[in-house]
Amino acid sequence: MNKNNKTVVIGITSSIAAFKILDLIKNLKKERIEVFVIMTKHATEMVSPSEFEQASGNKVYVQLFEKGFDYKTILENRKVEHIEIAEKADVFAITPATANIMAKIAHGIADDFLTTALLATSAPIIICPAMNVNMWNNPATIKNTKKLKQMGIQIIEPSEGMLACGTTGKGKLEEINIIASEIKTQLARTNSLFNKKILVTSGGTSEKIDDIRSITNRSSGKMGAAIAEECYLRGAEVLLLGAKLSVKPRYKIAEKEFNSTEDLYKLVKNNIKNFDIIFHVAAVSDFKIDKPLTGKISSDNSTNLKLMPQIKISDEIKKIHPSVKLIAFKAEYNLAELDLIKAAEKKIQDCDADAIIANDVSRKTSGFEADSNEVVIVLKNKTVKNVPLAPKREVAKKIIEYLLESKTFS
Repeated sequence: MNKNNKTVVIGITSSIAAFKILDLIKNLKKERIEVFVIMTKHATEMVSPSEFEQASGNKVYVQLFEKGFDYKTILENRKVEHIEIAEKADVFAITPATANIMAKIAHGIADDFLTTALLATSAPIIICPAMNVNMWNNPATIKNTKKLKQMGIQIIEPSEGMLACGTTGKGKLEEINIIASEIKTQLARTNSLFNKKILVTSGGTSEKIDDIRSITNRSSGKMGAAIAEECYLRGAEVLLLGAKLSVKPRYKIAEKEFNSTEDLYKLVKNNIKNFDIIFHVAAVSDFKIDKPLTGKISSDNSTNLKLMPQIKISDEIKKIHPSVKLIAFKAEYNLAELDLIKAAEKKIQDCDADAIIANDVSRKTSGFEADSNEVVIVLKNKTVKNVPLAPKREVAKKIIEYLLESKTFS
């Protein structure tokens, strides 16, 4: 084996979807990724280990104690297979994962080759569940899934569709190309932001009208979550300040929630001095209700609401922490590119930002709620970089790469 190759250990459990992992192995091998397979005993009833040995080019591990096991040999050679395989892993993926294996991992049970190796690994862990829809929705599975996420394990949730049992619902193993992409993302982790402390704001604020209603915007928090994830994958210490209903990151990233602009402003003030960089991605309301009402406004009569200008958090950040690197996002509506750049340059002057990421949210393919985005990066020295339409995770990657190249964080 080439020591420069990345290594993925795949744990296969007894789901009908086990046969699909042959395609996953082929996908990874095309990228010259070394693959080792561990199967549970019941998984071998689904697909023969020989098929995975042929696909991976390596021995498939099943039994914790193989025929002829002798503790004297272990003591003489100081080699324990499930420990060796655990230490080889750059990424450890359990796919497909049954409800049973998820329960075991959540509670630290190690009673076979797969669970003992998993408990011994220090590599990032990805779990890809596949099961009956009722099993997936069972309170025990929901509780275990939450616990696994809290442990820092990435869960690639199942998709909806026709299941092997004939029912339709959520429980289908996610597409192999998506699983492969997530594995490769983990393998591509770097330390380019190691020792950097980065604060990210994300999602839309909500301003109270009465005790029931509020005014808000269409920000989903997808872009902010993508920025936080990319910083995390590059070794940064990240704190995400996210709107209560915004998209959550896939990885174990520290989070604090906010509702209103005032909530977010307090969080920024209380935390900003501990950070080197802030990505202010949140869509902050420009207005608030002058005098929010108590109770619930009757719908029988018309009501006039007076909107008051809201504090601009981006303008306050450098006043609180002058040395922080401020990367702020600016959303504009239906502007030509030159006007978008001018708006970004003005924003740099207004808030003393080190860079502005500007985008046009009038386009359905980018901006609020969309899975993709296209932005213009404008630096303090007026250097401009266009990032064309792409999934928000790719846009986040390109933003970070450019800011590193331009030494904006230095």
